[in-house]
Formats: sequence, C-alpha cells, structure tokens
Amino acid sequence: MCSLNKGRTFLSMLTFVLILLNIICVLVGVAFFTLFERKLLGYIQLRKGPNKTGLAGLFQPFADAIKLFSKEHVNPSLSNYVPFVVSPIIRMFLALAVWSSLPIFNITTFSLSILFFLCCVRMGVYALMASGWSSNSKYSLFGALRAVAQTISYEVSLALTLLIPVLLVGDYDIASFAVHQRGCWFIFIMPLVAIVWFVSCLAETNRTPFDFAERESELVSGFNTEYRRGGFAMIMLAEYTSILFMSMLFVVIFIGGMTTFIGPFSFMSVAFLFVWVRGTLPRFRYDKLMYLAWKSFLPFSLVYLIFISGVLTLAS
Repeated sequence: MCSLNKGRTFLSMLTFVLILLNIICVLVGVAFFTLFERKLLGYIQLRKGPNKTGLAGLFQPFADAIKLFSKEHVNPSLSNYVPFVVSPIIRMFLALAVWSSLPIFNITTFSLSILFFLCCVRMGVYALMASGWSSNSKYSLFGALRAVAQTISYEVSLALTLLIPVLLVGDYDIASFAVHQRGCWFIFIMPLVAIVWFVSCLAETNRTPFDFAERESELVSGFNTEYRRGGFAMIMLAEYTSILFMSMLFVVIFIGGMTTFIGPFSFMSVAFLFVWVRGTLPRFRYDKLMYLAWKSFLPFSLVYLIFISGVLTLAS
C-alpha cells in the first residue's frame, strides 16, 4: 500500500513537471515568434527590425520581458481593481490551458478535446470584456465591445467550420484527425473550408486585417489601453500564444498533424502567414467585417455542413 502511494505521488510529480516544461516551451516559442514577427515586418516595410540586443537582436524578447515585469505597478485610480488585475491572468491561463487538448503533448489527452477547445475560446470572451470594463475608460470599453462582438460573430463560423472535418472523422478527439488523414489531407478535400477556417482564426485572434479592437486612430490601444507592466505583457503573451495554437490546430486538422515529416514545416508556414497577412493587407471597415461573418461565412458553413451530412448519410 505504501509503495502504491509512492508510485502515485511520483506519477503526479512527473505529470506536473512535464506540464510545467510544456508551458515553458510554449512561452519560449511565443518569445521568439514575436521576434520573428518584428524582424519580418521590418523587412516587409524596408527597414530593419530589432538588431541591437544580442546577436542580430536574438535577446530582444527577453529584454522586453525583463523591462515589462520589473516596472512599477500602476493602475487607474477609478478602475475596478480586482477584475482589472485578474482578467489578464485568466486570459493567459486559458491560452495556455487550451494547449493540453493537442495530441503532441500526450499528457492530458481526452476524447472531447474539440469541445474543450471551443469552451476555452468562449471563456476568453469574458476575460476580454472584463479587461475593458474594469479599466473605467471609454476607449478601453469601446475596444472591448468591438472585440467581443467580433469574437462572438466569428466563433459561430469557426465552430460550424470545425464541425465539417469532425463529421468526416466521426470523433471529438483531435488525435483522431491524424489517423484519418494518412491517405489524403483534408486541405485537398475541402480547400475552401480551410481558407474560411484560417480567415476566422485571423478574426478570432484580433489580427490584421481584423484588428478593430486595437485601432490606434480611434481607440488608442483598445481594451488594453490602461494596462501597464505585467498586465500588458500577459495580454500580449495570451494573444501570441493563441496565434501559435491556432497555427498548430490548423496543421492538425487540415494537414495531417505533427506526426508526419512535413508537420513542423507546415506549422511554421501557417505561423508565417499570420505575420505576412499583417504586413500586407489593409484594415477592413467594421461593417464589412460583420458582413463577411454573417452573410458570407455563416451561409457557406451551414450549406457545406448540410452537404457533408447528406453525403455521409447516403454513404452509410
């Protein structure tokens, strides 16, 4: 009995260490992804990015992190203190927790990982709204309202588009997508669905050309206007963690996952597209953003979902 308890304790400690190691790896990947984005945007705009800190600016993300987390904590005097402080922590927690649904770590694998991903995405809306509301700033509140409306709108098309490959696989476990794509990738079977998914991911993560929540000319910096120091750093970390997760999820769902030899290259290519789109496309108008969600993506997703359901019903 004593040896059994020791074995359980050892497994619990090992699981905790592996989860902590995975979190560290994700955060380090986010740090270098921000450096990659700044360097690539610099070359797109015919200038150099960070190149002073370390060899070719290699230590710039770590210098920024030390600067942000070592600055004095300042919060608005009229803000609602507890939601103001807790909201970035919740966003960061959700952005890291959703990584446990991917099959590449195999630590907390479960059969309903797709539903877990959708739940985490929806929970992030509350933290985003609380960030803007608790700041007691009209710019932050307007930015939060825009971000919430945009996120909720594109979550509908995101979920419906995700249901199409789920119907083909017949399982809510993300690990099963790699098994069903050994013969042919889903991106070749339904390329339009992959494009709609990628554009919805851009809108879901508030990336250009859908970055209305951070429209500098109107809203200063959006819902994070009043944030300084660690709060601002955690909001940015959560955003870039979500970008890397969406890139990984795109590879898992449409390009056969990370088990193939081309998996890491596909992941880097999708992450590159997130940055390339930011440096290339202009910002949409807000009415066109909503038009795209409700009058283009939603009908397309519904029609394609009904079509796939009919085909599977006839095939069975």
